[in-house]
Amino acid sequence: MSFDKGLQIIQADVRLSIDGELLIEEPLCLDVGLPALLLSGLESTEPNRFASAREWKRMPFFVCGCGDPECRAHSFRVNHLGNGTAEWTLLEESQDGTSREQESFVVAAAQCREQLLELGERFLAYTSELDYRPYFPDTLPVVRELVERLKSAEDCRKMEAWAEHTPE
Repeated sequence: MSFDKGLQIIQADVRLSIDGELLIEEPLCLDVGLPALLLSGLESTEPNRFASAREWKRMPFFVCGCGDPECRAHSFRVNHLGNGTAEWTLLEESQDGTSREQESFVVAAAQCREQLLELGERFLAYTSELDYRPYFPDTLPVVRELVERLKSAEDCRKMEAWAEHTPE
């Protein structure tokens, strides 16, 4: 965590792989885009790396830790397909609002939610003892709410799976 009063961010060694393909493996800031990343497990999301902090739903999931919005970011559009899957599309965004699609991946939504829930819980545990003042002041309440929503979605999925395999 950076303790600079003007730039308080949390960095982590981010490793993102989908279907065995390594997409990201580097130290990156994860708290700026964490709310949007968690939301992507519940709803479709469309990034805008130049959005204000209040537009947290549109932040790239991972950004460079230097604090410069012009610097490196990994933006993904997430589209829930309605059949238990979600499509993640890596985007290259430009300041004029246009984006160029790069790679797309279809992932199991339930498996993604499970991993996002773990990430959100680990983040909350890490920040629980800190005097944390993030770029987006409502990061912690938003993350708490999204973790609860992910837990509810995961509980519903487990109940549905249990009901499918229970003989009548």
